[in-house]
Amino acid sequence: MSASGGTKAIVAALAANLAIAASKFVAFAFSGSSSMLAEGVHSLADSGNQALLLVGGKKAQREATPQHPFGYGRERYIYAFLVSIILFSVGGMFALYEGYEKIKHPHEVEHWYWPVGVLVFAIIAEAFSFRTAIKESNVLRGRKSWKEFVRHAKAPELPVVLLEDLGALVGLVLALGGVGLALITGDGVWDGIGTICIGILLVLIAVVLAIETKSLLLGESADVEVVGKIEAAAVDGDVVTRIIHMRTLHLGPEELLVAAKIAVKHDDTAAEVASAIDAAEARIREAVPIARVIYLEPDIYSEAEAAKGADREATPGGPAQHGTDH
Repeated sequence: MSASGGTKAIVAALAANLAIAASKFVAFAFSGSSSMLAEGVHSLADSGNQALLLVGGKKAQREATPQHPFGYGRERYIYAFLVSIILFSVGGMFALYEGYEKIKHPHEVEHWYWPVGVLVFAIIAEAFSFRTAIKESNVLRGRKSWKEFVRHAKAPELPVVLLEDLGALVGLVLALGGVGLALITGDGVWDGIGTICIGILLVLIAVVLAIETKSLLLGESADVEVVGKIEAAAVDGDVVTRIIHMRTLHLGPEELLVAAKIAVKHDDTAAEVASAIDAAEARIREAVPIARVIYLEPDIYSEAEAAKGADREATPGGPAQHGTDH
C-alpha cells in the first residue's frame, strides 16, 4: 500500500483499539456495565477492520495476470466494504441487542472506577489515533471540506479510519454518559440507553461507509481537476486538435484508466498520428502519474455529427462528461 493509503493511520488505530479492547473487557468483568461490553466488542471489531484494510492493501499490490489484466487495485475497495459490513453486524447490531437486554433487565454498575477509568484512558488513546488519521488525511485533502474528502476520496482506508475513530470517540462519550447517569441515579437503565445510542451510531457510520465504498466498487471516474489535466495534456494543438469524448475509470486508488477519442487532421499520415498518440500518452502520464492504462483512438472531428449529440451505444454510460461526441 502506498503512503496515500494511510498505512500509518491504520497501524496507529489498530494498536490503540487492541489496547482499548482489552481494557474495556476487563472493566466489564469487574463492573458488569453493558456499555463497557458493547464498547469492548466495538473496539475488537475495529481492530479486525484495520487488519482487513492492511490485508486488502497487501493483496492489491499483486501483479496483473492474464485473468486479471488490470491488476488487483480494487481489492482495497472490497476489503473496505467488508469493514462496513463487520462494523454494522458485529459492532452496531450487538450493541443494540446488549442495550435492549440491559434496559429489559437493568442492574446497578459495580466498581464504577473501572469503567470510568477505562473510558478516560480510551478517550485519550482514540484521540491520539484520530489525530494521526487527521494528519495523514490533510496531506491528501487539500482545500476540500471533510465531507467532500470522505465522499470523493479514491483511497478508502483514510475515510474508513477517520469515521471509525470519530465514531469511537463519540461512542466513548455516550458510554461515559450512560455509566455516569447510571451511577448518579442508581438506575442501570441509563447504561442500557447509552449502549443503544452507541449501536445506532455504529449502524449509521457503517451505512455511510457501505454507500461510499459501493460507489468505488462500481467504478468511479477521475476527479474534475484530474480530468482537466488529462485533457490539457492530450491536446497539442498541432496533430491532436481536441478531445471528442473521454472516459476515465479508477482501477484502484493509484491506478487510472483513460480511454479517449481524439481529433486529428484528415490529411495527417498514419505515422504522424501514431507519433502524436505516443507523445500524448507521455504527456498525460507526466501530468497525471496514476494514469497507467491509456487508450487513445484517432478520428476526424465533424461539426455536423457533433450537433447530433452523444451516441449512447458508441460511448457506454451515456453522454460524455467532457468534450462533445461526434
